[in-house]
Amino acid sequence: MAGHSKWANIQHRKGRQDAKRGKIFTKMAKDIIIAAKAGGGDVNMNASLRLAVAKAKAVNMPNDRIDTAVKKGTGELAGGDINEMMYEGYGPGGVALLIEAATDNKNRTVAEVRYALSKAGGSMGEAGSVAWMFDKKGVMIFDKEAYTEDQLLEIGLEGGAEDVIDEGDSFAVHCAPEDFSSVQKAFEDAECVSQSAELSFIPKNLLEVDVPSAKKLMNLMEKLEDNEDVTDVYVNADFPDELMAEMEG
Repeated sequence: MAGHSKWANIQHRKGRQDAKRGKIFTKMAKDIIIAAKAGGGDVNMNASLRLAVAKAKAVNMPNDRIDTAVKKGTGELAGGDINEMMYEGYGPGGVALLIEAATDNKNRTVAEVRYALSKAGGSMGEAGSVAWMFDKKGVMIFDKEAYTEDQLLEIGLEGGAEDVIDEGDSFAVHCAPEDFSSVQKAFEDAECVSQSAELSFIPKNLLEVDVPSAKKLMNLMEKLEDNEDVTDVYVNADFPDELMAEMEG
């Protein structure tokens, strides 16, 4: 199971998704603003906006807030001056981190990210210092009890999917970013419903970390994800099974 997937499972077990719900709408709005700003406000013509709106609806973001975010992105309303940023660095145990952010104040955000990394014993890296350790992929997650691996592979290949990964309780369908829309459509046409669908950064190789380092890394990732400007955090950590078992106990 990939490090990011293990982290998602850890968050689920800790109930953090619900705890963060108050900040999710703010982050979703920024995603919608950026997508609308780049490709226009028509979800039928803008795949990025369609994905951002779908993610917002999946967390029950009210329609009026979605409409407002779209209008900010297209310039119909003020407040659309949001920029996408990617920060790179190292955390406890030498783990590589990619930190995506959407901000209206670059100086504030980089200072807060640098402080969080430093306080955890990590450091900021130069642009490109760790990005090469990750591949950008389209990732769709399907319930293992609802679909078989062969079924997902057959449908996914029609849209251009590259692989189906067994992640324990679920299957992850991977594809190239440029094939993301066509793979999504193939599953929609086959009436296969994914639990999530997004563009993600997948580590090429995982770095094993011990339990103490993994706990420090988890605290760092929680602090980063609590920052309203940070939209996602990717790591190449292989979280130890002992930690997963400890959290289940």
